[in-house]
Amino acid sequence: MIERKPLKSNPEKGEFENHLDEVVPKWFAVYTRYKSEKVVQNLLGKKEIENYLPLQRITRRYTRKIKTHNIPLISCYIFVKITKGEYVKVLETENVVNFLKFSKNLLSIPEEEIEILKRVVGDGEFEIEAEPGVFHEGDEVEIIGGKLTGIKGRLVEKQGKKQMVIELENVGYSLRMNVDISLLRKIV
Repeated sequence: MIERKPLKSNPEKGEFENHLDEVVPKWFAVYTRYKSEKVVQNLLGKKEIENYLPLQRITRRYTRKIKTHNIPLISCYIFVKITKGEYVKVLETENVVNFLKFSKNLLSIPEEEIEILKRVVGDGEFEIEAEPGVFHEGDEVEIIGGKLTGIKGRLVEKQGKKQMVIELENVGYSLRMNVDISLLRKIV
C-alpha cells in the first residue's frame, strides 16, 4: 500500500540536493503521463539514459484464468540517473511531463532511497529467526533480517499484524509492508 505524503525539507540538515551536476550523475524522479511509465522506460533506454521503474507483481483472477501483471509501484513516476547535459533529453522524451521539484528546484533522490525501492520490489519471504522484542505503535524500528536488512521505519499495528512503514520523504510516498516481528529491532 502506498500513501501520498507532503514533502518535508530541512535545508540546514541538507536533506535535499537541489541541483544537477555537470559530471556526477544523480537520481531524479520524473513525472509521466498516466499509465505511460513502461513506455517512458523503453524510450529512455533507447536514449541510453539510466533509469529505474520499480514494478510490483500482482495476480488477478478472471472468470476463466489467473493472470500475473507487473505494475508500477508508484504510478506516474520513473527514476532517472542523469547529469546536467541529459536533463533536456529526458524532458524531450515522449510522455514525460516534468521532473519532481521542491519549490522551483529539482529534487535529487539519495542513492539509499533508490536502493530501498529496489530491495522492496525484489523482496521475497524471510527465513531468518531472531529474538522477538517488545514493540509499541509508533516505535522507530529497523529490519534485521532478509533482503530489507538495514531499512528503518515506523511500526504500525493493524488487525493483530505488525506492519512496517518505510518513509521515502524525498519521493513523497510511504511504503507499507508486512514484516515478521521477529525480524525487527527497536531503535533507541
